[in-house]
Amino acid sequence: MKKEVLETIKKYNLIENGDKLVLGVSGGPDSISMLNVLKEINDDKNIDLKFEMVVAHINHNIREEAKEDEEYVRKYCDKNKIKFFVKSIDVEKIANNSKIGLEEAGRKVRYEFFDEVLEKTKSNKIAIAHNKNDKIETIILNILRGSGLLGLKGIEPKRGKYVRPLIEIKRETIEKYCKEENLNPRIDKTNFDNIYNRNKVRNVVIPYIKEEFNPNIVETLNRLSSLVVEEDEYMQIQTKKAYKDILLKEENEEIVLDLKKFNNYEKVIKSRLVLYTVTKLFNTTKGIEKIHIEDILKLCKNNIGNKFLTPNKNLKVLVKNHKIYFSKI
Repeated sequence: MKKEVLETIKKYNLIENGDKLVLGVSGGPDSISMLNVLKEINDDKNIDLKFEMVVAHINHNIREEAKEDEEYVRKYCDKNKIKFFVKSIDVEKIANNSKIGLEEAGRKVRYEFFDEVLEKTKSNKIAIAHNKNDKIETIILNILRGSGLLGLKGIEPKRGKYVRPLIEIKRETIEKYCKEENLNPRIDKTNFDNIYNRNKVRNVVIPYIKEEFNPNIVETLNRLSSLVVEEDEYMQIQTKKAYKDILLKEENEEIVLDLKKFNNYEKVIKSRLVLYTVTKLFNTTKGIEKIHIEDILKLCKNNIGNKFLTPNKNLKVLVKNHKIYFSKI
């Protein structure tokens, strides 16, 4: 597995010499394998790749075994002289107070803590242990949600400061590696509870597809994802070119585009231009859905002066004097 992970790191340029990584480690098979294999790579004198690692662990206080999971990861880190950071938090309480699901609350506190450790240790990357199966499960969930073409990309190997060294490793390979290395990972029994949609996809949908339709569904969808990534990269280049062509003003609080030039582009580019502009303003497209994009395109097509939309509480889109104004509220 070390060879496969190293190939993934090189292929996507996930880790470079001198990097300092925060590893999110729960103690499960994926994360403990990621920690162990990265340690192997770092310790191998024949591999020209040297980096620093620290470990971040969140105790969600949901499962009875949570304290044992924490101690398992701490023990590994102590044995291997790796800095260990832990945070104990009542995720159920946060979920109830914020009126969000338990999974979403757990993800939110994990990533906030990873960011905390990143700043505290002056690290530059956060390593997450998503594997190839996780990626395929995400693609299927995205299809079921009707997320569109970009949802077929699944989980990306690298996004900003987040890197995923195991993203091209199958779950079966990881489980085999755990046995070979005598890692004895912690098993989260909630992974077998089909209350959650991801678990239903993992435990019911994918096994059914393998049995009845395609035993190689994981590899098939992974190939589909690769094609979508290639096409998306091309479309991103075309979108950036179009953005430069129609840009009139770009400031922190407002971006102004040429309305006539905008309307001359095909709908697929116009939709991407909307998302690209929103990303320029907010560093995210969260809160902007397909219906909002359609409404903005209609507003621009009608070309009626002084009409505006507020797709969410942060953004105002105004058409005025043959210009499109994207402004922070």
